[in-house]
Amino acid sequence: MSADCLFCKISAKKIPSKIVYEDEDVFAFEDISPQAPTHILLCPRKHFISLDHATAEDQAVIGKLQLVAAQLARERNLLDGYRTVFNNGAGAGQSVFHLHLHLLGGRPFRWPPG
Repeated sequence: MSADCLFCKISAKKIPSKIVYEDEDVFAFEDISPQAPTHILLCPRKHFISLDHATAEDQAVIGKLQLVAAQLARERNLLDGYRTVFNNGAGAGQSVFHLHLHLLGGRPFRWPPG
């Protein structure tokens, strides 16, 4: 845990949020500035900045983020599709530097993104 990290504070329940999933490895909550009808952020409890800072030790939790996203998408009936996105670094739009996966759904998406 990083003492000054917003998402670590949410994980520790020092900052209120709408938690939609949590276990010992992962927590997920509603984005406060949603970009789609469903916009959930999924985070590992372990603090690391981005995929660039992940190690082989983090492989399981990174995969788990994707599987939990799929579970949440099924629970929310995102039958027409959904998108999962890691923004890696400020140039890609990462604004909180604790690795997190965006789950977006409930509207059509275009390709390419951005």
